[in-house]
Amino acid sequence: MYYSIGENTYWYEIYGTGEPLVLLHGFTGSSKTWANFIKDWQSDLQIITVDLPGHGKTDAPDITFMEEACRDLHQLFSHLNLPSFHLLGYSMGGRTALSYTMIYPEKVSSLILESASPGLAAEKEREERRARDEKLAQRVEGEGVERFVDFWEKIPLFNTQHHLAAEKKAAIRAERLAQQKAGLASSLRFMGTGSQPSWWDRLTEITMPTLLLAGVLDVKFTGINKRMHERLPNSQLKIIEEAGHAIHVEQPVIFGKMVREFILHNRITY
Repeated sequence: MYYSIGENTYWYEIYGTGEPLVLLHGFTGSSKTWANFIKDWQSDLQIITVDLPGHGKTDAPDITFMEEACRDLHQLFSHLNLPSFHLLGYSMGGRTALSYTMIYPEKVSSLILESASPGLAAEKEREERRARDEKLAQRVEGEGVERFVDFWEKIPLFNTQHHLAAEKKAAIRAERLAQQKAGLASSLRFMGTGSQPSWWDRLTEITMPTLLLAGVLDVKFTGINKRMHERLPNSQLKIIEEAGHAIHVEQPVIFGKMVREFILHNRITY
């Protein structure tokens, strides 16, 4: 279903009944990222997926900051009559989920971050990352989505996905190829790790139950999440064996059971 906010139009989907769980996908993803999770758990949870700016069926040309994306999400959730909900984000969606929680903590009953980060602490790091993301944005604009996806699939972050079944790899590639080059370029420029605020110094403000998930084979994000766990006052950290960056793809059964157990343990009380 579509919901418009000014010039921006967002695509969202709702499945099942029960504890409300909002799912936010990663870069080059969409609501389709969560198809298997939805199939397995919609009988236990009310699942809401949103295509983030620059992705899927969402068209949000007015988004130029992460905070603006969070503002629009907040309006969408109000439209859906969600007084509070569980919020799960993967990678870029995890950074968005964390940013939303920092700005609207009263809405988030519990927070689940899969292979996410709070941004970059040092301005020099942020500047360097913005420059790298600008090159990537120019690359997708100049070469088109298919050639960019060919490149993106081969970055070290996704090495652990090479062993996936051919059917899974084909589905991931199809989801990536369905994107628009202008949308991906915009996302890199305005919602990238270097562009968003750094939340490292404010993690202690997040007091709701928080579940951090990282794959043991994803050394970079395992380290980041260990540091986050030390600062988040009400957090659990789970390091998933035989998984890299995309735990929900590489270990879907374990991922689903952990998420469900965490949510049902932290049921919303009105």
